[in-house]
Amino acid sequence: MTTSTAALPVWDLSDLFPGQDSPELKKAFDDATANAKRFAETYKGRLDQLTGDGLAEAISEYEALDEILSRIMSYAQLLYAGDVSSPEIGGFYQSANEQVSDISTEMLFFTLELNRLDETDLEVKISDSDALAHYRPWLRDVRAMREHQLSDEVEKLLHEKSVCGRAAWIRLFDESLAGLRFPFRGEELTNTEILNKLSDTDGAARKDAALSLGKVLGENGRLFAHITNTLAKDKEISDRWRRFDRPVSSRNLSNYVEDEVVDALVSSVKEAYPALSHRYYRLKARWMGVDKLPYWDRLAPPPQDEDSEISWDKAQTMVLDAYGRFSPDLAAVGKRFFDNAWIDVPPRPGKAGGAFAHPTVPGAHPYLLLNYHGKVRDVMTLAHELGHGCHQVLAGEQGHLMADTPLTLAETASVFGEMLTFQGMLAATTDPLKRRALLAGKVEDMINTVVRQIAFYEFERKVHDARREGELSPDALGDIWMEISRESLGDALEFGDEYRTYWAYIPHFIHSPFYVYAYAFGDCLVNSLYALYEEAEEGFAERYLEMLRAGGTLRHKELLAPFGLDASDPAFWKRGLSMLSRFLDELEETL
Repeated sequence: MTTSTAALPVWDLSDLFPGQDSPELKKAFDDATANAKRFAETYKGRLDQLTGDGLAEAISEYEALDEILSRIMSYAQLLYAGDVSSPEIGGFYQSANEQVSDISTEMLFFTLELNRLDETDLEVKISDSDALAHYRPWLRDVRAMREHQLSDEVEKLLHEKSVCGRAAWIRLFDESLAGLRFPFRGEELTNTEILNKLSDTDGAARKDAALSLGKVLGENGRLFAHITNTLAKDKEISDRWRRFDRPVSSRNLSNYVEDEVVDALVSSVKEAYPALSHRYYRLKARWMGVDKLPYWDRLAPPPQDEDSEISWDKAQTMVLDAYGRFSPDLAAVGKRFFDNAWIDVPPRPGKAGGAFAHPTVPGAHPYLLLNYHGKVRDVMTLAHELGHGCHQVLAGEQGHLMADTPLTLAETASVFGEMLTFQGMLAATTDPLKRRALLAGKVEDMINTVVRQIAFYEFERKVHDARREGELSPDALGDIWMEISRESLGDALEFGDEYRTYWAYIPHFIHSPFYVYAYAFGDCLVNSLYALYEEAEEGFAERYLEMLRAGGTLRHKELLAPFGLDASDPAFWKRGLSMLSRFLDELEETL
């Protein structure tokens, strides 16, 4: 983009801690160490002897202590995301991780002992104590893992080893990907920069970027395959010891969603591949005057689309105006992110790629990371991540232990924010070509959110299933990737051999196995919600904000019930997918 990145805002992490070497951070570590030891001395082996009020007091102390540790790790993680390539910051991040792990090991007994409490005895304690009843949702979620819990010694071993096991492999992935440079017309681009070129208006630039991305990933394929194999095996061992039948089951349990609900979502989307992604890419190929669409043109701007730059100030106004038309209260929450230094906007070498919203702790506030290039897609990303941030602020009212929302519902506010922003942009656009470009962009975003994420889920499922039979070579991983890509995107796409390595840069496979279906879950859920909103139902915005404020206190059935929606009903998913079909119909009419 032409706007200087120096003019774009960066976040100020001093709301968490003033610096790596600050007295405040040292005091937080010292206090947490002392408090964790005192907590263990007070409560270890005694939970079954506590009254309801006594157990509530113990949980309150645990909550306060865990919030200190979460604040420390939030600071370390955000500092690291700001410059993954810095050895100094990387060392600090690892050291913080190890110290927090040591401290939290002292506290590990607490949830293990909670899970061993007799259900009847616990209910008596809850009925006798309003203070304990407050924590009922958290106790419900902690105890969901009861049948998969191992012995205290094994749980402690797994917890302590995580910093030099799974966490270390994730760090290796992040630093390796951030350190790659992709040759492009005399320049050496970062991962974020080369991916951005895939949606360039110049077809030759898209091709050059795609070939460079595939070449460099291929040259590093053995490393990324080794990381993938190691983490898949690590998960298989953990799942086996914890008696999970399927690789996805542990994720479903942590999301508090039933296996059959996720299966229904996946099957519904896969059945819709021909009517959605296959149809769209055939349309786009015809639109671009070719029989087959080269894969590097999958994200190409529509023909005649100027794809003009959108300044950061204009993007901010567009998103907040869209939020405000829906709910002034929601817009007021969103405005706080811009009024304060809560967003890191410009792309830069060493910075983590992509975008995210980090909730930190209720005692502080969330932070957003973007890599803003001034395109419509970047505006949609801002709307998405701001939705997360607003959700996290509102859910923070529930307190540290109950603010977190399961992944399946965590995407609700983000995708809804995108839809509000898109509808606002569409309503303000009268030029036919620009309107067509907006529609095409939204269709592609929805395909990427629904079809691509379910395809990613299927890739993970096949990889984890195959890994149980032995290590997978880069070629074997490429075979699975190509099979899934052709199935999900259709025969209108033409793939080159270098595309076989594109699985390697997707961080969700490494950071959070089976996270990806949450995007499709959230998109379909939001589409159903938005259809109700379009009907101008009285009080919708108020009920929506109450849903966000609930945080992790309610499960998906309870949250959706006030809207008359039920995710266990197959019609729910079909209704969600119908909005994408509607946009496709409108887009096709413009040709």
